[in-house]
Order: sequence, then structure tokens, then C-alpha cells
Amino acid sequence: METWWQSFAAEAGPSMTYAGAAIVVALSGAGSARGIATASQSAAGVLSEKPELFGRLLVMVALPGTQGFYGFIIAILMAINTGLTDGKWDVSVGVGFALLMLGIGCGAVQLISAIKQGEASAAGISLVARRPEESGRALLFPALVETYAVVALLAAILFINWLTRVGAVLPPEAG
Repeated sequence: METWWQSFAAEAGPSMTYAGAAIVVALSGAGSARGIATASQSAAGVLSEKPELFGRLLVMVALPGTQGFYGFIIAILMAINTGLTDGKWDVSVGVGFALLMLGIGCGAVQLISAIKQGEASAAGISLVARRPEESGRALLFPALVETYAVVALLAAILFINWLTRVGAVLPPEAG
């Protein structure tokens, strides 16, 4: 006969994992959309008077979109490493909870960095509008913000791998 803990654990671990995956995708996508919108508004104003700057501004408009891809990568790694893709949902409550927290934390970093990167891009776009020859330097400001999105992505990859390896977190009855 199955105990209440076994019944709970069979559903809770995978559920928390997939909630974490959904949260990281939602937050990173929302941040990227907001960041791109901020940069696009700035670029549209500049391009209305200087359409020849389109190529220089496009990269700065697109940069905040990378966080959405990072969130997607994190979610896919969660799904692959926990067995969703091969039909084996063997995730303990401890691992599920840790992956939920990872999804929330990394999602928050991606959300905030995408929004701030959009603001940094808008500032760079304003610089390029006045001094087109400074487009390379203007690109550095949003690229610096990208650093923290990449750090969160790399941390997520490492933690997903550590948490999902065999024996990473033992259920209470095994300890």
C-alpha cells in the first residue's frame, strides 16, 4: 500500500520541476519583450529622421531578446534532465523544489536584466543618433548588462546537472 508521502512525492517533485520550467520561460520572455519594446521605441524615433542607422541600431534593439532564449534553454534542460522527454518522471520532492526555486531565481535575473538591457540599449541608441561613429562603444553598455544574464544561465546549467544526477538528493526514507 502506498503511503501518503509516496503519493505526494510521486506528484510533487515533477510538478514543482515543471512549474519552475514554466516560470523561467514566462519571466525571461516577459523581460525580453519589455526590453525590446523599450529599445524599439528609442530606435523608431531615431530612424524616423536617420533611416541609414538601421543596421547599427538593430543589434541594440535585439540584444534584450537573448534572455528569452536563455530561459527557454533552462526550461528544456530541466525537462530533459528530469525525464519528461523520455516519459520517466522520476523527480524527488527535494529536487523538484530546488528546480522550482532555480526557475524562480533565474527567471527573475533574466526578467530584470532584459528590462535593464533594453534601457541601456535605448541610451546607446540615443548616443548613436547624435554620434553614429560611436556605435561600437554604445553597444558595450547593453553588452555589460548581458553578462549577468549569462552568469545566471551558466549557474542554472550547472545546478540542473548537479541536482539531477543519480543520487543527488535522497528522499527522506533513504537518509
